[in-house]
Amino acid sequence: MPDSERKYADFGARQVPLDDKQALVDDVFRSVARRYDLMNDLMSLGLHRAWKDALVTAVHRPKNRPFALLDIAGGTGDIAMRVIAAGGEHTRATVCDINPDMLAVGRERAQARGLGDAVSFGEANAESLPFPGRSFDAATIAFGIRNVPRIETALHEAHRVLRIGGRFVCLEFSAVTMPGLGAIYDLYSFNVIPALGRAVVGDAESYRYLVESIRRFPKPEVFAGMMRAAGFARVSHRLMSGGIVALHSGWRL
Repeated sequence: MPDSERKYADFGARQVPLDDKQALVDDVFRSVARRYDLMNDLMSLGLHRAWKDALVTAVHRPKNRPFALLDIAGGTGDIAMRVIAAGGEHTRATVCDINPDMLAVGRERAQARGLGDAVSFGEANAESLPFPGRSFDAATIAFGIRNVPRIETALHEAHRVLRIGGRFVCLEFSAVTMPGLGAIYDLYSFNVIPALGRAVVGDAESYRYLVESIRRFPKPEVFAGMMRAAGFARVSHRLMSGGIVALHSGWRL
């Protein structure tokens, strides 16, 4: 259903008024901001690093000319700093996120790594990016698109800000395809992950939402159709780790 016709959105396993979802998501990430990357390590048993490496490789940043990246919903700066490290001195990144607590963590880390001149951080909504059209060579979003209330609108915005020939790369959890893995994954997700959230962050409910939101996200083929509807060409996806995650890609041509 198009964004303009929807009145409700998924918030984990619940349906909430569309206009209320963003505030609820903000509360989740405000709660977990300081321990977000640590929890990613614990929840994925370190696999998130390999998944993000695959995203960075897919960005295809050249090393001999200026390259501008927009990392959407990238608050802690993890993806942006990885792309800068791989791309070298000509690479610049802009991180936007709607949550100021996540951005504060990202700014601190960039300064600590001496990357203050290479990466900038700004508060912005993925559904209404405050950048001119055709401003960036690539746009990325890692584990953030499922938290956007109006996914179709965010995809149109990502397409708008890309230059001709620019690539959009999205890393998101997906549906397990490996036989026998699904039951184990569900047991781990719904029992272990909230318990980790309680132990490490003091917040089990936020991580229960994050697990539930994975199950509600569109299947890769459906999401590919949404990307095409937003204007992306040469749309593709690659499943990793038995379908636990998918790397989606599309180009503005």
